[in-house]
Amino acid sequence: MTSQPSATALTESLRGGLVVSCQPVPGGPFDDPESVVRFALAAQNAGASALRIEGAANVAAVAAACSIPIIGLVKRDLTETPLRITPWVEDVIALAEAGAVIVAFDATDRPRPVAIGTLIETIHARGRIAMADIATIAEARNASALGADLIGTTMSGYTDVGPPPRTPDIRLVREAFGLGKPVLAEGRYNEPRLAAAAIRAGAIAVVVGSAITRPEHITQWFVDAIAAEATPQKPVLAIDIGGTKTAVALVRGDRIIERRQVPTRPADGAEVWLSAAADAARDWRGQYRGVAAAVTGLVREGRWTAVNPATLPVPEDFPIVSRLAEQFGQPVLALNDAQAAAWGEYCFGAGQGRDLLFLTISSGIGGGAVVGGQLLRGAGGLAGHVGQIPVPASVNRHHRLEDLASGFAIATAARAAGQDADAKAVFAAMAAGETWAERIVDAAVEHLALALPGLQALLDPQVIVIGGGVGLATGFVPRLEAALSRFPSALRPSLALARLGADAGLLGAADLLDRRTHLESHATTLPPAAGLAAPDV
Repeated sequence: MTSQPSATALTESLRGGLVVSCQPVPGGPFDDPESVVRFALAAQNAGASALRIEGAANVAAVAAACSIPIIGLVKRDLTETPLRITPWVEDVIALAEAGAVIVAFDATDRPRPVAIGTLIETIHARGRIAMADIATIAEARNASALGADLIGTTMSGYTDVGPPPRTPDIRLVREAFGLGKPVLAEGRYNEPRLAAAAIRAGAIAVVVGSAITRPEHITQWFVDAIAAEATPQKPVLAIDIGGTKTAVALVRGDRIIERRQVPTRPADGAEVWLSAAADAARDWRGQYRGVAAAVTGLVREGRWTAVNPATLPVPEDFPIVSRLAEQFGQPVLALNDAQAAAWGEYCFGAGQGRDLLFLTISSGIGGGAVVGGQLLRGAGGLAGHVGQIPVPASVNRHHRLEDLASGFAIATAARAAGQDADAKAVFAAMAAGETWAERIVDAAVEHLALALPGLQALLDPQVIVIGGGVGLATGFVPRLEAALSRFPSALRPSLALARLGADAGLLGAADLLDRRTHLESHATTLPPAAGLAAPDV
């Protein structure tokens, strides 16, 4: 038997590398050992660190032609178990004899013909390295405890009921990395940007398959994208409910076709706010194919709750999704307005394709974050609510950040200074050289400047995008950059002005509904999304 590298040596050879999965579409024109070898040679010549090959015959053919390590597996369709990847001991032996250095097997928690421990023992007995393909962190922990050398996130999204997600599971990569075993990120890494995000999350290497070695899938992605543009669908009705106004718009892609606005009267209540939006869009009925709502406050499991009732007194757990469905008779998506705006700026605005934190500094302060192509929602939908960060006022008291640095806070400070002025008037007074106005704005800037380095340290975004009426007011961001200059460069964020203005939430919410609709109607294929990944909404 040829001497095989140790798991440690192999890990180092894979570190920061690309593993190309050369697995043709079964029954397709490339489904033969000769074609698999050509794919493998092309990948090796282009700099791949290893290959993932299915079937003992294909492994033997590739091993004879290539010099880089092979991850071998066997796929079987069995009646007694949903497991498909290397389910039997005989498969392990065949792959080892064919030349696989690593043997991959399904380590998910499902009925199986052979115990995980037995497969790992057989792999090690043959002098090979065991790669456990898992779907959850609990499965990764179990496989690691049983002696697996490598953890692959291959099965994430494929063991649940319903269609798999459209984007890779970066969170699982990060969690598995914490177990101390080398992690190979695999599953829906169909863009270089997503592969890079997996490395940042702790993956030792990234496995890419369909986007490189399945021309049938790649062709279909382009066909679908071109067809969608050639026959445009009806637009989305987007609704943005804020503390002072509600906007409704017909949105197609990155374009607002028509936009209207009505006041939001806090005392009216949620039912009236939704009715007002429906009235504003009444003559558009039949022209749109879904409703996407971006709203101030917290949205989780289709229910809406105020985070700061002073901004808008939303009743706790108001069933916004079901109410909108009743009002409009269309599919509905609802999320926080700043999260929607963050996604809008990520897709179409100042942060295109970059990890970002978005801050809307307006009547209140909202926020949203996009990291690794994913809009962060958090366990309870609270992710990005920067305005709710506690700021100490004394030993036993604290303020919210938005109590000190928002438009409402600026107006409150003006009244305390004996000036009857809202935030807009304060900025006008500052521009006119009024020192009282300058002091108020500088105080708001200082509170933000103390918060942003901590957020930079926490998320390390490539850019913090600043929006909202206060954030975009003349002179505000330059003052904020000056206040941040005293911090070390690692904690000093790169700031950018939002480009989409008041339309960011409308565009972001509409795009999220578009992506969800596309996923539901194309559940059997997983194309890249024109350089953008769809978050879990």
